[in-house]
Amino acid sequence: AAERRARRGHQEEGGGTRRKKKMSTWWDERVGKPLEGWHKVEEERAREGHLRAIARAGNQPGCGCCGGQAGGNKQGWGSAKTPTQPADPAIKAPYYKKRIELFEKYFERTKGQEEEAKGKDAIKIEITMPDGGKKEGEKDVTTPLDIAKSISKKLGQNALVAKVNGEVWDVFRPLEGDCSIQIFTFDSPEGKETYWHSSAHLLGQALELEYGVDLTIGPAIEEGFYYDCFMGDKTLHEEDRDRILNRINKIIGEKQEFQRAVVSRDEALEMFQENPFKVEVIEGLPQNAVISLYRNGPFCDLCHGPHVPNSSSIKAFTVNQMSRAFWRADVKNAPLMRVYGVSFPDKKLLKKYELRIAEAKKRDHRVLGLNHDLFFFNGVSPGSCFFQPYGTRIYNTLLSFVKEKYWDYGYEEVTSPNIFHSDLWQTSGHSAHYKQNMFMFDVEENEWGLKPMNCPGHCVMYAHRKHSFRELPIRLAEFGVLHRNEYSGALHGLTRVRRFVQDDAHIFCRRDQIAGEVSAYLEMFREIYGALGLDYDLALSTRPEGFLGDPADWDIAEKALENVLDAWEAKTGKGYTLNPEDGAFYGPKIDITVYDALGRKFQCATVQLDFQLPIRFKLSYVNAENKEEIPVIVHRAIMGSFERMMAILTEHFAGKWPFWLSPKQIMVVPISGSANEYAEEVRCTFRAAKFHVESDLRDMTMQKKVRDAQLSQFNYILVVGEKEKEQKTVNVRTRANKVLGEKKAEELIALLEEERQTKALESLLSPKN
Repeated sequence: AAERRARRGHQEEGGGTRRKKKMSTWWDERVGKPLEGWHKVEEERAREGHLRAIARAGNQPGCGCCGGQAGGNKQGWGSAKTPTQPADPAIKAPYYKKRIELFEKYFERTKGQEEEAKGKDAIKIEITMPDGGKKEGEKDVTTPLDIAKSISKKLGQNALVAKVNGEVWDVFRPLEGDCSIQIFTFDSPEGKETYWHSSAHLLGQALELEYGVDLTIGPAIEEGFYYDCFMGDKTLHEEDRDRILNRINKIIGEKQEFQRAVVSRDEALEMFQENPFKVEVIEGLPQNAVISLYRNGPFCDLCHGPHVPNSSSIKAFTVNQMSRAFWRADVKNAPLMRVYGVSFPDKKLLKKYELRIAEAKKRDHRVLGLNHDLFFFNGVSPGSCFFQPYGTRIYNTLLSFVKEKYWDYGYEEVTSPNIFHSDLWQTSGHSAHYKQNMFMFDVEENEWGLKPMNCPGHCVMYAHRKHSFRELPIRLAEFGVLHRNEYSGALHGLTRVRRFVQDDAHIFCRRDQIAGEVSAYLEMFREIYGALGLDYDLALSTRPEGFLGDPADWDIAEKALENVLDAWEAKTGKGYTLNPEDGAFYGPKIDITVYDALGRKFQCATVQLDFQLPIRFKLSYVNAENKEEIPVIVHRAIMGSFERMMAILTEHFAGKWPFWLSPKQIMVVPISGSANEYAEEVRCTFRAAKFHVESDLRDMTMQKKVRDAQLSQFNYILVVGEKEKEQKTVNVRTRANKVLGEKKAEELIALLEEERQTKALESLLSPKN
């Protein structure tokens, strides 16, 4: 029981269902530009993962292996303009050797400082466990690993990382005083991140020793890790995979210990002077920055840590793919190779992962979209999808579904322009903070921009006339076409596009209406996602550092959202996690993560409170005292981007759409040419009932046509011949080849209408088919 409590510490500290999440950094999609991964799963995880900050001023260690912002110019280069030596391990060997020699000097100094801090007399410290229990330790001697071993042998073997007073901590690093402690294994998010971060160091070492690369960053991502490296004009290929894995297996077998040392900015520059990417990172740090380094074997890197005790903790390792990238995600910068990997403490877990990834490849929406004639992309308009008739049917069905819900929940649809003068973007703040992501152009000596989102236009619409408190809430919804200037290297099927449509809506309300509006939003969200068969998780993100506005307003808003989520949990049994300091700078928000059939997670829906945009646009309403008051804006989306949702659903259903969403609902197959006329009559009857129906009049066998219809994922195949023609019936079978027998057309239409109206996820005529 004690072991379970220690391992669940991250949950218990937050009250059972809530845990703290790291803040996003510049490398995520809100500020920087993540690069294209090897397929949708990895690319999405790289984009959605929260990567640790590269450095912190003052006495906090920095990190140059896992990515983040160093400060200074994010574009362009530091003082070292080009790599000083070619990618060749023999040529780089002296540099690697010198780097280790310097590390050993700094490591001994760090150890000496720790020994000196211990003093001659042992100092007892009190260590508080997540369940409130106390343990005794010795200052600068006792480690989290010692505590884990004292709880159980198994926890001692599996402990990967700790949190000491809420700060991540190596399990082999001595405790420095009285503290609270949590211990994590691979089963926890903290354990996985540490495990994969350490695995990235093994990958980095292999790339250096085998190819003599210049490493840039190597973060843990949502599932696995990657390392970017510069190789000049060289490129890694599929045949390099075994070479990399062989080297990594040697590193694992050597049981290389992870060692930590602390250096100054100048010492770090001396150590990494031959790597221009590390030099640029270090030069972006404050002069007084204290930087931590980690070494394992002949490898050393700038790193915030923490790490596993030694390389033998990594039991099963694979390299997923190698792809192209660019330094700092800018195509104008140095071309890089990105190597993806994943590792596990058990070979069975790796096997399970590989099976899931193989299934994900089969479901890749880019492949299914082409094979099923849903959509395609063309170089004449990169990042903008061409939806074919079948794909447009799905698209329109989803859009109509949301419109129905808008009607039920009292939203008003509006239409706003696609192009706005730069004055609007200056008022909204986009010119200062988002311009690099916008398509801007000049017309008649004035700057204009395609809208990347609908909220500024909706503010203009609200401000068009005065409003009374009795009119609020005002719910404006728009399915406007949006454009965002994504880098070409970041474009990825329907999940990362330049042209898209959102089910974007903005609610202008009073502060006392926030809870009611958010509760109604959650109800609408549940109805829509329930019909799509998607599970979800909720998270409350609170005020970040540098938030804008009155703290009292934040208190009210955060409490309102917390009350809504508590009530939601009581009503539905669906709990939520707490993401401290992860809200937007303009207001707190509820982030919603959805899961597809493979358990992959995506963020599409969100609801955010905004105190700042109403101020920027000078919005107001007249309150009950006849005084002007500033409204709150609730930004909310359910589908998010329809393009992205199309990608998720295509893979979720693996192209086998439920009847109500299906673009290919019914195929009529005549047994012979003599039944073609009746087949057309049947087709017209079902088309009149608004079903997507086709007839196959090709000169082929009935069996071949039925099989083709099943492979094309028509939900129902209606076979007709002379017998059916005489009796005015159809012989029904499913795409799973379940024969359902003869039915009158009117009877079948009624059944299929029920299946469509109820938005059933399974066939009502033949469940599980």
